[in-house]
Amino acid sequence: MLAVIGGSGLTQLANLEVDRREVVRTPYGDPSGALTFGRIGTQGVVFIARHGYGHTIPPHLVNYRANIWALVQAAKATRIVSVASVGSIRRDLTPGSLLIPHQIIDYTWGRESTFFQGGDGQVVHVDFTHPYSEGVRAELLRAAEAAGESVGEGGVYAATQGPRLETAAEIDRLERDGADIVGMTGMPEAVLARELEVPYAALCVVANWAAGRGDSSDGIRFHELEGVLEESLGRVRNVLAGLCSDEFCPS
Repeated sequence: MLAVIGGSGLTQLANLEVDRREVVRTPYGDPSGALTFGRIGTQGVVFIARHGYGHTIPPHLVNYRANIWALVQAAKATRIVSVASVGSIRRDLTPGSLLIPHQIIDYTWGRESTFFQGGDGQVVHVDFTHPYSEGVRAELLRAAEAAGESVGEGGVYAATQGPRLETAAEIDRLERDGADIVGMTGMPEAVLARELEVPYAALCVVANWAAGRGDSSDGIRFHELEGVLEESLGRVRNVLAGLCSDEFCPS
């Protein structure tokens, strides 16, 4: 079962033939919304909107533990693809680009970021050297190629706290740290999937230039984001459709 987590602009999958929706309760509270089960082509898919189906949950208040637990333990997902909108720090990543990052730098704070809280339970340290599944990343790249969609390979995702966007000076700092893109939801999602031993990768949509870059040099142009996301998310759906072909999801 492929799980897809939708980010900003992707509160539903237009190419998902919906079978049912299921409300799941977890030991960590309620997920962002009901799980939507269906098919893309002949393959089973479960979908959840990270920010809620009405986009009402800000990034710092998403119940990441409940979302990941519900997808893995309740829906029995065997791999997870996170779709996330990001800002571009790297000058060759223009708005509308798609990118599959290979690394993360975590700048978030105060989020419930582990299933292993200690106390009466076992303390567990997971290896996070390579935060994304190389297998799922490779499948996404091959699926994009098969769908005729251009997708960048590799990049460093800076996960910031939000919900405010960054200052130009903060983006300068992130660039010095080696970040290529900036978003608010990459962590702790990735490490929670690692703790539950489910392959996880991200497909990022560059929605805008980060603060101080390109046409965001004097501020983010929010009125332009919707058009960029609408066009780019159509390409994301094409990639996901390719990922659900028999080559990647054999019967």
